[in-house]
Amino acid sequence: MTHVAEHGRVLVVDDDPRIRRTLEVNLRARGYQADLAATGEQALQAAARNPPDLVILDLSLPSMTGLDVVRGLRGWTSVPIVVLSGHDAEAAKVKALDLGADDYVTKPFGMDELFARLRAVGRRAVIPDGDPVVTTPDFTIDFAAKRVTRDGQPVRLTPRQWHIVEVLVHNAGRLVTHEQLLREVWGPRYGTETNYLRVYMTQIRARLEPEPSRPRYFITEPGIGYRFLPPQ
Repeated sequence: MTHVAEHGRVLVVDDDPRIRRTLEVNLRARGYQADLAATGEQALQAAARNPPDLVILDLSLPSMTGLDVVRGLRGWTSVPIVVLSGHDAEAAKVKALDLGADDYVTKPFGMDELFARLRAVGRRAVIPDGDPVVTTPDFTIDFAAKRVTRDGQPVRLTPRQWHIVEVLVHNAGRLVTHEQLLREVWGPRYGTETNYLRVYMTQIRARLEPEPSRPRYFITEPGIGYRFLPPQ
């Protein structure tokens, strides 16, 4: 899995030169190396030439769209992708996430928000692929044994609750859309039954969160999906 570390290489893809320059200055000030691209074609060429540790991608690009860039990148790399989109681009954001983007920021955005998103996708590296045990201060998940314990005691999860936890934790830090989660857990014919997810997430939080009404691990992104935030 790609790890986003300080002083990593970030590819910025935006057709607005002011945004490219602003992001370049802020990335370099925080110790990152910034590569810049104004079009989707330039982005794919730059990524192939100098593989980035992270991609910041505007969805509204001329010619090749941001969605095309996500498709192109996901054909050969799992590099984390944070997309930039306008307030009126809800459908495009969801589509980008379903294609494999990791998170989104809505324009206009603040730098603090953007870098919080970058750190969030970077935390995916906390839980490596194939790690059989994930430990938090409040519970432990043993994937090999398909068992969850809390304060040393087993926590009973139904098969469907377990599958939801499994998908979210294996995508730690990444926003998983409602459609992705429904199709993964219920099957390919599902994608709009978000009421199922609300019920099951309430049950999961009741069993695992220290304060279910103020979750710290299983987070809702209103209208989009859910994410698991690993411990800092």
